[in-house]
Amino acid sequence: MHTRAASWLRHRLGRAVVLSYALALILPGPGLWLRRPHPLPPSHLTVHTAPLLLSLVLFSAGLQVPVRALGALLRHPQALLAGLVLHLAIPLAVVPFVAFLLRRTPDADGGSGLLTAMILVVAMPVAAGATVWTDKGEGDQSTMVGLVLASTLLSPLTTPVLLATLSPLLSGGYAHTLADTGRLAESGFALTAVVLPCAAGLVGALVLPARWLRRLVTTVAPSAMAGSLVLTYVNASGALGSVFTRPRPLLLAAALGVAAVVCLLSFVLGRGAAHLLRLEAATASSLTLACGMNNSSASAVLITTSLPDKPHLLLPVLAYGLLQKTAANRIVTRLRPAPVTAGA
Repeated sequence: MHTRAASWLRHRLGRAVVLSYALALILPGPGLWLRRPHPLPPSHLTVHTAPLLLSLVLFSAGLQVPVRALGALLRHPQALLAGLVLHLAIPLAVVPFVAFLLRRTPDADGGSGLLTAMILVVAMPVAAGATVWTDKGEGDQSTMVGLVLASTLLSPLTTPVLLATLSPLLSGGYAHTLADTGRLAESGFALTAVVLPCAAGLVGALVLPARWLRRLVTTVAPSAMAGSLVLTYVNASGALGSVFTRPRPLLLAAALGVAAVVCLLSFVLGRGAAHLLRLEAATASSLTLACGMNNSSASAVLITTSLPDKPHLLLPVLAYGLLQKTAANRIVTRLRPAPVTAGA
């Protein structure tokens, strides 16, 4: 169910994301202003731009779920269960390994800042954008949709558990920082900014008449894609705004390196699990994507909300967001199901 405006933007999404990063680097001021909470007089309400944009993106994702495809998944839930187990198990394998590597570096706190950012990424649910890559690679869409929805709906439970389990790996005050962030996630961030918008979209897809649903998607889909670009710009402004004024090339290189290692290991472990389970190509592609594609936008919003004084933690999160899209393109190209020839 693609509108003309959404299709136009989707085909240019890669270039638009790069433009958002470039704009954040050159003109961070508006993005930094949007990162701040804005009171609405005369009421006592306060608008937080980043969570609001994230909610719009997830509402749109839920609204466009192919609900009928979920029936087949419920009849054969093996891939879904395997994906959920891997989604929890891979962070518990990857993060300690990366922590071990970082302790061999000269960094005074053993890279705990970078590790904190990566923990906040891998603790998030499967990215809704993974469904786009699944569609591009002709993967198992029902499995991917099920993994996105299940990991999102379970995130108020799984995110705090992963944060609490991995926080002992940190030092230099970052363990306390992560504990505070975990309390925020447990107290309602995952529910209000992630679960409820996605669930509202899913309910809309289930109960609205087809004609009304098409009209709503026609309005919401391009708005959500534009909102995702604004969210990228806002998050990038927080991380890149000081690059010109206070260049930190070593931090930038370290952020890229750590994000690359975590991203690569997540995809490799997902691919290995799919091979061991002997899944068909389409399902293997979806499972691999789900293991490596976490909702980096949600982790960036969580950092912006709970740790506004630590914008440098956004650098590895933004790097991961770019790297996972690059890896996803490679995955869907290599694992695309072979075409069925006539007479086969």
